[in-house]
Amino acid sequence: MNTFQIIDAGESRSFPLGDPFRDAAGDSGDILVFLGAGATAAYRPDASKTAILVELGTECLGVATGESRGEEGSNALGVARFRLGDGEPSDLIELVRQPATDPKALDAAKALLEGAGFQVSVCADFAGRILDRLIRPYYNEALAKLDEGLASASDMDLTVKLGLGYPEGPIELLERTGLHHHHDVTQALFEVYGTKHYAPARRAKVAKQRSEQGS
Repeated sequence: MNTFQIIDAGESRSFPLGDPFRDAAGDSGDILVFLGAGATAAYRPDASKTAILVELGTECLGVATGESRGEEGSNALGVARFRLGDGEPSDLIELVRQPATDPKALDAAKALLEGAGFQVSVCADFAGRILDRLIRPYYNEALAKLDEGLASASDMDLTVKLGLGYPEGPIELLERTGLHHHHDVTQALFEVYGTKHYAPARRAKVAKQRSEQGS
């Protein structure tokens, strides 16, 4: 199994302090992992490493590595462990590759993460990757329908749970994990893609304003 070293670059949403993945890191290793809100800025290339992992928020890996002619790629990969707002980090990790990513680096990174017990989905380098681009419009639509009076929040949540088998409905899930976090993600995606599906819903904007007021 590959050994790995963590370089901290601020608070990590994917791997907060006390996470078992952190405890397994060593003082050196053939895989280097940059964690934290400043990971893309802290990243430095190192061809001697089998792979380098860079924690991402909504941004692209190219922010750290640079891009050129659609031929970018090296031993560096992006890593984002899905987490909804203040909820616990999930076991799903989106592993971001570029057009010319070293296959050996990809294999080593995937083996490391799967060996640590994570489910890994490999995706191309797009802002928001797979999950956020799929689910954020769904959450926005649910919030919009609540505003329009389609049904009460309780009835909407119950319908989704009974009809689709989800453990939580969209409204209760967003309120439990923090609507202001949903605002931040959708605002970032809206700035990149510019489509109405990602524009923050009214209720998310209100929640963001209240969080900034300390309410």
